[in-house]
Amino acid sequence: MNAPTDVLGLISDGSDLIVPIHHGEPHTVIDALEEHAKRFTGVRIHQMDPAREHPYIAGKFPGHLTHVSYYLGPGCRQAYWNGTCELVPAHFSEVPRLLRERTRHSLVLAAATMPDEHGYFSLGTNADYVSAFIGEVPFFLEANPRMPRTYGENQIHVSQVAGWCAADYPLEETQPAVPDDRDRRIAELVAERVPDGACLQIGVGRIPNALLSALAGHRDLGVHTEAMSDGVMHLAERGVITGTRKQQHRNKHVATFCIGTRRFFDWLDGNASVAMLPVDWVNDPRVVAREPAMMSINATSEVDLMGQAASETIAGRYWSGSGGQADFARGAMYSAGGRAFLVTHAATGDGTSRIKAQLGPATPVTTLKNTIDHVVTEYGVAELRGRSLSQRATALIAIAHPDHRDRLAFEARRAGLLH
Repeated sequence: MNAPTDVLGLISDGSDLIVPIHHGEPHTVIDALEEHAKRFTGVRIHQMDPAREHPYIAGKFPGHLTHVSYYLGPGCRQAYWNGTCELVPAHFSEVPRLLRERTRHSLVLAAATMPDEHGYFSLGTNADYVSAFIGEVPFFLEANPRMPRTYGENQIHVSQVAGWCAADYPLEETQPAVPDDRDRRIAELVAERVPDGACLQIGVGRIPNALLSALAGHRDLGVHTEAMSDGVMHLAERGVITGTRKQQHRNKHVATFCIGTRRFFDWLDGNASVAMLPVDWVNDPRVVAREPAMMSINATSEVDLMGQAASETIAGRYWSGSGGQADFARGAMYSAGGRAFLVTHAATGDGTSRIKAQLGPATPVTTLKNTIDHVVTEYGVAELRGRSLSQRATALIAIAHPDHRDRLAFEARRAGLLH
């Protein structure tokens, strides 16, 4: 066992360091690196959705440490807006490949459990892109007794690590977001279209929480998802989620990272029904497509009348990233009986319609019009796949907020989508 500062001897100028998502971040190791940042030049730290906005992310060590993000979250969003970190557009499934091709992938810095009696660490709440590098890249681990031990393909033997240190601090909890009436109505509309025995990919947030509650009467659901949280635990405890009809990792709940409450972490600890697997397998559309009745449910922020979904920006400003939305939308498209749902409130808090005649000129498309399947608001479900442009425009206007339908119809006629 080493001290956190021992990582410094493994880093050279120009190194590319890879850090997992959120709970997989080793706080004491990052702190040690920042404390001695001026020893290095041109070191880049690659990470999606950091747990904290560290000083280096905010640009406190220019020329020494630079943050490279593949998805914006609270820990780096403001820094990106301020111009002190970089953002790489990427499908979540392709992040391991991009890191192999575009970086020196010098060292992985990750949080883990303490080693077990066999000498194995578990990456706990995470597999994501870092587990894809086990056996390929040196690891420096921060072992925390409060990290839940999980199974799958996120174990690493003590002989495979370049060093490790110990730390003892609680994982930051994320309390389930409380749904409102709009969320519950959207959840009801989606739940009606999810058959017993379906396999779910579902995110984290108010609508996903409402949907998991709405599925309480279903039977033999499976989970093959990127993010797992408390709602999956509740349905597994009730026997709703069993995984018995899955084709891959039958009877297992598959995810690539976890986020939630202390009770959820306790449920994960030693739970052999959970399989934490690398994102380049979990999110691969070809893998997703092998699950019959694959149901993909993701949030979007804007949809235009042709069916292009923009899920990364809010009011034209970058807010998140592509994540796995397109990965699972394409996988569900090729799944036998699969369906993909993009969910959104019909209007923003200030009354702006989320159904647009056309996306803004600087708004990136996350899910293509040729891939999009169902769009759901509290006013209904628009089924778009295989529909003509005029049919799409009609269906989307019907689920827009009533205050905006006449204007959207006028703009659709002016654009030639309706005649």
